[in-house]
Amino acid sequence: MLTRLAWLGLEVEFLAPARRFYEETLELSTTDRPLARHADEARGDDGRTVVFDAGGTDLILRRPTRLPRGGLHTHFACSIPAAEYDDWWDALEDEHDLQEHTFGDARSLYLYDPDGNCVELGQSDVPGPGIDGVFEVVLEVASLEDAEDRYGRLGFETVDRGSDRRRIRMNGPVALELWEPQLGLADARGGVHVDLGFQTDDLEAVEAALEGWACSLDRSNSRLVARDPDGHHLTVFED
Repeated sequence: MLTRLAWLGLEVEFLAPARRFYEETLELSTTDRPLARHADEARGDDGRTVVFDAGGTDLILRRPTRLPRGGLHTHFACSIPAAEYDDWWDALEDEHDLQEHTFGDARSLYLYDPDGNCVELGQSDVPGPGIDGVFEVVLEVASLEDAEDRYGRLGFETVDRGSDRRRIRMNGPVALELWEPQLGLADARGGVHVDLGFQTDDLEAVEAALEGWACSLDRSNSRLVARDPDGHHLTVFED
């Protein structure tokens, strides 16, 4: 149903320091892929938006002037080639308070951007070089049971439950971690009013799955824009 994470939107207070972090610290490049599927906004020349290519996923930095605002204190994870991990650690440790956690044989480092978003760089089987995709986004939800049901209807599958029963992990075109309010690894928090864009191969099925629980649902040609009960914005489109 949902085939690809097309973008992740983050709210920033000031574009300049946010842009420096993602451009210089994380070595991402801006992209000129059209945003028409997302919203009627320019790429950076309007003074409120900058878009980076995070290995095929658009990472949108947006000042809060209209909806959707982009996520606050969002924890998200990016893939890096496993062999590059030590180089990234060495490059970042002098200027950032890094934390590390291991998942099986894979290591992840955690750092914060200027707006308080927790960025994870995780060893993955990707070609790179550098950041090559977003593989996880954490959403804060009021009720795990309700959120699990909603995202399950969109094709996400629960694969893990936290030992405290206050968080779950669901796999799909991107891994979604659904957290009730809490501090996670590296004291990260789940994002609020996160803006996610997905590509689909069946827009009719997505619309049917959203009907009945989306707080708002608008369709324009080949694009759906929905807001879930936790305030997260979902845009789904067909190319």
